[in-house]
Amino acid sequence: MKQYLLAVQLDESKPDPEEDFEPMLARTGKVTDDMKAAGVWVFVGGLEPSHASTVVRPGDGTVTITDGPFAETKEQLGGFWVIRCDDLDQALAWAEKCSLACGQAIEVRPFGEIPQR
Repeated sequence: MKQYLLAVQLDESKPDPEEDFEPMLARTGKVTDDMKAAGVWVFVGGLEPSHASTVVRPGDGTVTITDGPFAETKEQLGGFWVIRCDDLDQALAWAEKCSLACGQAIEVRPFGEIPQR
């Protein structure tokens, strides 16, 4: 089995009507419950808007700390699921459910293998 990141790509330039938030949480909560029942769920997390982020960059033995997102784009990481699946096709099937539940694009990315030392 391999772990996959299902990353919610949130378009922050489009305002979300407040009345849509609770139904979206209910839909994504149902998908998470289904993942748990299927034994694929590892972790889920929602993120604050990108303006709440802080970036730490290395340079010449020191770091620079700046407020705001790493990249100035309209699409930002809004939340994510980490799941464990047999293959990419299974992960994509879960990503379809996640995308429909939250109404956003989902980027599916496999975790890399870290060699044991």
